[in-house]
Amino acid sequence: MAKGYWIARVDVRDTERYKDYVAAAKPAFEKYGANFLARGGKVEVLEGPARARNVVVEFPSLQAAVDCYNSPEYQIAAKIRQEVADGEILVVEGV
Repeated sequence: MAKGYWIARVDVRDTERYKDYVAAAKPAFEKYGANFLARGGKVEVLEGPARARNVVVEFPSLQAAVDCYNSPEYQIAAKIRQEVADGEILVVEGV
């Protein structure tokens, strides 16, 4: 079974409240087997527009990645993130 990956690109507007998002999202990530591969490290832009924070999260499957996002646990966190940051999240199936 192919793994699933979240790719998130985020510009944080309120770094203190973003910590609340991270704490609120943790239970969902633990429940769905998330493994962070990249989390806000150094970025070198090669093409196109960039965001300040870039995150890659590996899940056991594409369905687990989608289920994590749609879970009640993550949706609580998502509301916080949407208040304090701008960005995009997409799910990609691994090879």
